[in-house]
Amino acid sequence: MLRNAFRLSVAIFAGVLTTGCMSSLDDVASKASEPIPGKLVAQMRSKSMSPSSPILVRIFKQESELEIWKRNAGGTYALLKTYPMCRWSGKLGPKKHGGDRQAPEGFYSVDASMLNPHSQYYLSFNLGFPNKLEHALGYEGEALMVHGACSSSGCYAMTDGGVAEIYAVARDALKGGQGAFQVQAYPFRMTARNMAANRNDPEYAFWSDLKKGYDIFEVTHREPKVSYCGGRYVFDTQFPGGEPQDPLAPCPPSLSTDNPAVAARTETDRIATEQLVSSGMAPTAYAYSDGGMHASFRKLLAQNGAKALAKQTSMTSVPISRPAAALADPDTATN
Repeated sequence: MLRNAFRLSVAIFAGVLTTGCMSSLDDVASKASEPIPGKLVAQMRSKSMSPSSPILVRIFKQESELEIWKRNAGGTYALLKTYPMCRWSGKLGPKKHGGDRQAPEGFYSVDASMLNPHSQYYLSFNLGFPNKLEHALGYEGEALMVHGACSSSGCYAMTDGGVAEIYAVARDALKGGQGAFQVQAYPFRMTARNMAANRNDPEYAFWSDLKKGYDIFEVTHREPKVSYCGGRYVFDTQFPGGEPQDPLAPCPPSLSTDNPAVAARTETDRIATEQLVSSGMAPTAYAYSDGGMHASFRKLLAQNGAKALAKQTSMTSVPISRPAAALADPDTATN
């Protein structure tokens, strides 16, 4: 029966394409060991990937999407699948305080101990917020997850069917020998257009730092090395005395040189951003009353109501969090 329910949830998911995040269920062993769907395994094979090869996850709030990238036979990461996100809460910007409803933004590392088969939202994994930098900055919060259903209070809700597939892919990569997989959580796809739209936001400097890691991955399709110093993220940098120990202390001199291709990408985007602003063509930044929802789910919410969507996205009909705010999400991108 559980297997049939799982298949139904996955089919619904594919068709529409803080401690409150944790609890326990009686069917933990079964749901946590469900295999990766055969169709997705076939997609892996066609892209020279295996179920056990390493993964990397990217999350985009504004677009309400989660991407799984997998390492291929050539040693670089290629996009495996993009999942529509049913719900995230808060606004664009990092999480800083417990209870602020903000979903985290930043770079995180998830190992096997952070997979949670006991989630009250079907299955989940912990992002590891606060990371070393966030802890040093005094940011607070706990149990910030990627989980099922369509309800969020600081987490990323992917529906039961969606998280079942994501969980299986992550589990098999970790079982295959990957010590931990990197999660890159962004406010939006870091294009010149989006940077121009959000140029006046108080978090713009923080987002500009995140963009450095974003650009590295966009150009190289390799996992950027993450360091912390000067109160910010530093990427692909070697230091003479090893990794900086104090995230708030000034950055030591670097032994690294910038990748010319990455530097060119960053400069091209900077010029494009400035041109959008100076020409008056920069779009207006989105304003969120409380988080967002992918357009595919928002359409169903508007057509059928919150109770119907809850039944479609959760085996236990977990209520949709703040449906009126979800309907107010201004983003229409479906990519």
